[in-house]
Amino acid sequence: MRCPICGALDTQVRDSRPSEDHTAIRRRRSCPECGARFTTFERVQLRELTIIKRSGRRVPFDREKLRRSIEIATRKRPIGEDRIEQFVSEIVRKLEISNESEIPSEIVGRHVMEGLKALDGVAYVRYASVYRDFSEAKDFHRVLGELDSAAFVRASDDK
Repeated sequence: MRCPICGALDTQVRDSRPSEDHTAIRRRRSCPECGARFTTFERVQLRELTIIKRSGRRVPFDREKLRRSIEIATRKRPIGEDRIEQFVSEIVRKLEISNESEIPSEIVGRHVMEGLKALDGVAYVRYASVYRDFSEAKDFHRVLGELDSAAFVRASDDK
């Protein structure tokens, strides 16, 4: 593994352990050239995924882009980094086991919406406003109505 600081080609693994959700190996590394320490993650990848955008353009799936969009929706909400990472891993796992290597972006968005609805209502509305391209206040009212009806169904299921 190349050192991100000095570019040396040979770095040493100091510590390895599974991530909190056991979907990756976290490795602490050090560079014998400059002494820098950094962390890498090793994940299983079942297949190369391609996302088909609404425009028809095909782009490689980017786990970090998915994570960033979820982090933006959950910013300043009481949701820990480990829960976000677990949520991202769940979505990636669903995509990989779908047996499709080309996946429409709407499918990814639907998975995120379903998960956020269960995780945090405010994050759900934030994500929905971008995903569904809200242009008027009534768009927010419609989504809030969806949340209220989902909460009502969950509450009646608990009885």
